[in-house]
Amino acid sequence: MTGVSLRLNILASYASQIYLIVISIAILPIYMKYMGAEAYGLVGFFAMLQGLFALLDFGLTPTISRQTAQYNAGAVAALEFRQLFRSLSIIFAFIASVGGGLLFYFNTYIAEHWLKIENLTIADVLFCLQIMAICVALRWMTGLYRGVISGFEHIVWLSTINILIATLRFPGVLLYMYYGGFTVKSFFAFQLIVALFEFFLLAAKAYKLLPKLDNKKEIGWSLQPVKPLLGFALTIAFTSSIWVLLTQLDKFVLSGILALSEYGYFTLAVLVAGGVLQIGAPISAAIMPRMARLQGEQNYEELKIIYIGATEFVAVIVVTAGIVLAMLAKPVLYVWTGDVLLAEKTAPILQLYALGNAVLALGAFPYYLQYAKGNLRLHFIGNLVTAIVLIPAIIWAAKNYGAIGAGWVWLSIQLAYLIFWVSFVHKIIEPHINLQWFKAFLPSVCSVSLLCSVVMYCVSFSQQRGVALLQIVLVSLISLMVAALSSKQVRSKVQSKLFEKFYEFK
Repeated sequence: MTGVSLRLNILASYASQIYLIVISIAILPIYMKYMGAEAYGLVGFFAMLQGLFALLDFGLTPTISRQTAQYNAGAVAALEFRQLFRSLSIIFAFIASVGGGLLFYFNTYIAEHWLKIENLTIADVLFCLQIMAICVALRWMTGLYRGVISGFEHIVWLSTINILIATLRFPGVLLYMYYGGFTVKSFFAFQLIVALFEFFLLAAKAYKLLPKLDNKKEIGWSLQPVKPLLGFALTIAFTSSIWVLLTQLDKFVLSGILALSEYGYFTLAVLVAGGVLQIGAPISAAIMPRMARLQGEQNYEELKIIYIGATEFVAVIVVTAGIVLAMLAKPVLYVWTGDVLLAEKTAPILQLYALGNAVLALGAFPYYLQYAKGNLRLHFIGNLVTAIVLIPAIIWAAKNYGAIGAGWVWLSIQLAYLIFWVSFVHKIIEPHINLQWFKAFLPSVCSVSLLCSVVMYCVSFSQQRGVALLQIVLVSLISLMVAALSSKQVRSKVQSKLFEKFYEFK
């Protein structure tokens, strides 16, 4: 594929991701108004469960995505690829059944002993937990199909479907509840319908993309094709599990400590901060299969160019969003909800998680490089050490200091990982790239941080929500412009265009 198609894939991914972020965040105050904070706490628990269910992935989704990219590069035969897909389908179906079944079985314990229910009835909570178990299994199962679709680099199609599903899940459910009642049971019943639709749609697309075989070739039902990839897959499995624990553990611990209504407010802050990571997700979805293919083609120079360029792009877009959101946390929450007390209570949590997620978006890059090279040993070690430090620290901080304590631990560990471990990984696997990599994002990070500090010191945000919104938009646009102009790539393109105009004028 050409560079144009890669840019198109990234743009399509960003379009769907931005749409998802905007629509999910914009709709939350409506949920809170009609369903109540406690019911929304149950929705937040559902989101956390979906994250924790990724522990059962065992590295299978990234493995099928990478092998699909390798098949595209001609490094894997069609029959071998089909055999691998069937083997993984068996494993995915088994794990989905067992995992969903366990969630279904323990729903009574969760409702009566874990969640701190105040006004919702046990019967309603049990119904919702049962629906959650089915939805979580279905959505996790779609990971196999998403891996195949992204591996074939059909990102535009996948982005379009993501927009459709997001429209159904968020504003679509409001229309359903308008007729079925604004109850938590109606909400989850509709989520089940959407999960089934998404599952069948992605499955149909994935099977359509699979290479066709000669009738004489037998795919078989053996798990043998998975064995050569077990080392790679299990390494991803461990590191993915650590990732899940790092990103979901605080939410899991706090779900058993806070009252469900308070957990609902905490979920609001975490969801808004999570938008920072969601903005960065499309770039990884687009570059990982491309980098894996370049590695298969032994085109190392272009792989390096994409790696540095993507880092710079994420710094301009993702890190800038994290810094601006952290600095403007209180006015953003006030404009969004119209609740001054909620904004003051939630802003400190949002600040810490927004900054932590921005740092995490950068710290994830060495994983993409190791993934492309097919050797995740250092990623394994780094995540193991991080887990040993972070997991007990978050549990202790969450129990003693609540969400604020968990947020400070999260931010501190991410900064330490970025500064020390990432540099070490670069030195080992790609000598001489570390300084170039840090130069790709430090100028924009420093310039935006300085700008936002000056804004917070000099600007007083209006108490009128409409005016405050305009102020936030203006600061965000200026910050984005400053970040872009701090980017070497952007400056080079601007200078190139200016020279072209100059010579045309002459």
